[in-house]
Amino acid sequence: MIVVIAEKPSVAREIALVLGAMEKKDGYSQGNGYQITWALGHLVALGMPEDYGIKGFLAESLPILPNPFLLTGRKIRKDKSYVADPGAAKQLKVIDHLFKACESIIVATDAGREGELIFRYIYDYLKCQKPFKRLWISSLTEKAIRQGFANLKGGSEFDGLYSAAQGRSKGDWLVGINSSQALSITAGSGVYSLGRVQTPTLAIICKRFLENSTFKAETYCQVQLGHQKNGTDFKSLSLINWDGKKAAEDVLRMVQRIGIATVLSADNKTISEQPPLLFDLTGLQKEANKQLGLSAEETLNIAQGLYEKKFITYPRTGSKYIQEDMWSEVPKLIKALETRPSIGSVIGKLKLGRLNKRIVNDIKVTDHHGLLVTEKIPISLSAMENLIYDMIAHRLLEAVSEACTKKVTEVILEVSGTTFVSKGIEVLMPGWRAVKGRYDDEESASLQVLPEIAVGDEIKIKSTEVLEKKTSPPALYTDASLLAAMEHAGRAIENEHERKAIQLIGIGTPATRAAIIETLLSRSYIQRTKKSLIPTEKGLKVYDLVKDKSISDVAMTAQWELALEKVENGQLSLDVFQREMEQYATTITGELLSSTIHKEKHPDLTCPKCKKHKLQFRDKLVKCPSADCNWVQYLKVCGVHLNYAEIEQLVQAGRTHLIKGMVSKSQKKFNAFIVLGENATTYFEFEKPAGRKA
Repeated sequence: MIVVIAEKPSVAREIALVLGAMEKKDGYSQGNGYQITWALGHLVALGMPEDYGIKGFLAESLPILPNPFLLTGRKIRKDKSYVADPGAAKQLKVIDHLFKACESIIVATDAGREGELIFRYIYDYLKCQKPFKRLWISSLTEKAIRQGFANLKGGSEFDGLYSAAQGRSKGDWLVGINSSQALSITAGSGVYSLGRVQTPTLAIICKRFLENSTFKAETYCQVQLGHQKNGTDFKSLSLINWDGKKAAEDVLRMVQRIGIATVLSADNKTISEQPPLLFDLTGLQKEANKQLGLSAEETLNIAQGLYEKKFITYPRTGSKYIQEDMWSEVPKLIKALETRPSIGSVIGKLKLGRLNKRIVNDIKVTDHHGLLVTEKIPISLSAMENLIYDMIAHRLLEAVSEACTKKVTEVILEVSGTTFVSKGIEVLMPGWRAVKGRYDDEESASLQVLPEIAVGDEIKIKSTEVLEKKTSPPALYTDASLLAAMEHAGRAIENEHERKAIQLIGIGTPATRAAIIETLLSRSYIQRTKKSLIPTEKGLKVYDLVKDKSISDVAMTAQWELALEKVENGQLSLDVFQREMEQYATTITGELLSSTIHKEKHPDLTCPKCKKHKLQFRDKLVKCPSADCNWVQYLKVCGVHLNYAEIEQLVQAGRTHLIKGMVSKSQKKFNAFIVLGENATTYFEFEKPAGRKA
């Protein structure tokens, strides 16, 4: 019997259907010589400090450098400790039984670093020594699965991938466990979380937020002229910015008096604008955030669902290209899209016999090719699934279209020594932009069509205007711009030598960046305000402590990503990488333990319920330490964060002042007092008294 292990039950079902293994058992299915089972994500993980006999957060225990690392079944938190996850333990028992009885194994976990790690950790934890082969596919269609099984790869071909996955896993453990415990010890109260990628990402967000909030806008003025020639209206703008409005108005009066602008130069050039490449995961997440307001995590979840329904290829890809041998499939995919109403109408604009092969590049295809649709065209999807699917389909059509050809004109005019510029654009051949009629990018929106203009022409001035403008602060990060900053973190490094070495290396991977953002949100280090990601007080406090430390160094983190690539390619041994990570963890632990952190003074309050114990302040709540009493008040109530003064007022006076801007479950805003009632329970009291639980 051959055992096939997938990453999820849904993927296992698709494989079982193709292989004819449809007899259902507890935790697997079988038939036709196969037994198909599945993991449930990470069933096995690296052990926690408790598994090495280290309990509590003690400075003398740090740094913790396991040798060897222990593997444990997945655990869940229960009653302030971690216990075995019963669902994971049950499935591991099923897998263990199947592995022991089988002849060989086919690995069908997701074809990437994390998928490889999920299987290998299970394999090692169960001390299995059965031979295994690898199913490496980028789509769950029947055709792709059959081709994959016909071309199984030797398991050892992916030892480099496993080494890189181990390196990432162990490195994250060493940095995360040691730095988090060191910071928590230094802080003296509360539990703080730091990480190899998480903390540099927090630093990126905090640095931008502080630049934005401390930015002082400066006012400047420009003079804009209106012209007309041969029936075409156009505008020109002064090249000089004036600090004061008076100077600009003086120029404006002079221009009005003269009434004619002389053309000093008129440059025309034809440019060929190549189409965009296919989406990788980060590119899709950025576009979905800009166009649809989706978070990176939401986009990933939708794309993963479309993949599991066989409508798109593997979404967690970092490539924007396809291999040469896939090119023959592209016309078939486009032909299949003709049946989709939202797409079919634009396919006629393509020249199917002259498709652009810019996306074909064997060298630039990583573990998986760029995002593609499959030949299975969806009929019934949710509204958001439809939008994401169409986004991927339209990008494919754009990517294989011809270049967009434009005529770009720049005219310099002069009025009595003051120069003005007028820029124009004319689309000669729309090419890929015709797919969606996309002429709304920043460059195109700011340009205009100009009439024929030659040097020496005298152009009448029809109108004049002083434009008063302000310099803009650096924009707060959104999911889209933060993903871009993580993707291109190497470009921001000041040291030129370091920048050149890692300019194409980001922090995190396309598959993990969304999870990093969600981790920062769940730790209450950042929050979403409309589309912007901004740090909380807690996040700024952590940043203030670590901003000058190795743990927040973007360059260092990007270098680790580069090192992991070398591990995968066999250019660096896993042992060497782990020793370097141990040294790094030792350094940052020492830095953090020798630091001081500003501790916000909490009010000294007695529990309003039991009247015996002093209240404890945590990141998200205030609570009584007594298990018998267990009084608690959350600091976030209906979207509003209560400060310590408001908690003090509630406990001592029995009610807060009027809290404004709270949001109900039905998303309606309201104002109310929070009042302590009988047995110290809280409720809302409105300006026209009514009761409602807080």
